[in-house]
Amino acid sequence: MDLPVIFTTAFIIGFSGAMVPGPLLTVAIGESFQLGFIAGPLLMLGHGLLEIALIFALAGGLSVFLTQTLVSHIIAIAGGIFLVYMGYGIAKDAYIGKFSFNLQQEDTGSESTVISESSAVAVGKRRMRVVAMGILVSLSNPYWTIWWATVGLAYITMSLNSGYTGLTVFFTGHILADFTWYSLVAAVVAGGRKFLSGGVYKGVLLVCGVFMIGLGGYFLYNGLFA
Repeated sequence: MDLPVIFTTAFIIGFSGAMVPGPLLTVAIGESFQLGFIAGPLLMLGHGLLEIALIFALAGGLSVFLTQTLVSHIIAIAGGIFLVYMGYGIAKDAYIGKFSFNLQQEDTGSESTVISESSAVAVGKRRMRVVAMGILVSLSNPYWTIWWATVGLAYITMSLNSGYTGLTVFFTGHILADFTWYSLVAAVVAGGRKFLSGGVYKGVLLVCGVFMIGLGGYFLYNGLFA
């Protein structure tokens, strides 16, 4: 398989995977309401950093460990607990009205149009938190780990036939698909937020939180009983 084919197929497969609803998409929607468009790329920055580390680990033989039944169950249980915890926090804060964002202001290019407390330090911390969430939410999803231990590993092996150049081309196509989709999602959410009331915003976050709780419960069930 030559380099253009590696890139194209990696992009298509990565894009189709990115479009599947899951915890990362839920977080992207919620954070885009709060930070605007930048939330999508920041979330993918954390996601991409984790995947770079995982690619090196898989190339070093980690897949044998990850595909063990006990390990996959532990990952599912840990991921389920994390998703339930995060989903509960989002749903609770939305329900009690803890979020206080002004969604009706016109966008002036500053963070003050999105976040009530818009100091440079607060914005910086918020952005770093989104990057960290890109890492943690990905880790909490056992299906992400399984995908990389199976499909991802097969692609890595195939790409290495073209040396590290092939591996680099594969990862570039894969992560570009993620950035493309999540940037699009963030742009749509951020572009529409000025037309939404505070009640609609809280409702969206509440639904996102409940969805994450349900998904976490599903992961826990699979980890304990599957």
